[in-house]
Amino acid sequence: QVQLVESGGGLVQPGGSLRLSCAASGSIFSVNAMGWYRQAPGKQRDLVATITSGGTTNYADSVKGRFTISRDNAKNTVYLQMYSLKPEDTAVYYCNAQLRTWQHVVYARDYWGKGTLVTVSS
Repeated sequence: QVQLVESGGGLVQPGGSLRLSCAASGSIFSVNAMGWYRQAPGKQRDLVATITSGGTTNYADSVKGRFTISRDNAKNTVYLQMYSLKPEDTAVYYCNAQLRTWQHVVYARDYWGKGTLVTVSS
């Protein structure tokens, strides 16, 4: 079994900052890409940022220059540092990991956390 547990969400004023964390645990053989997605009320889930095991990053245009994704491979943990938050950043943020387990070492599969709510409001 694999679990992804997010933390760090909450209420913040416009212009503020938050840092999200997501730790993957369980029967993990290796972790490939990790990332963050978000889903605002009534909208689809969208990519925020991803990072490969080698550190290559990719960001949605809407967050470039404001958000930074990073990871600690030794801890199977990914972070999302968010600056200059806007009301339109309000959403449930989901952690994603593409990983191999000891039960399935040949192919990597997608795993998701349960999400953490970020609310940007004055």
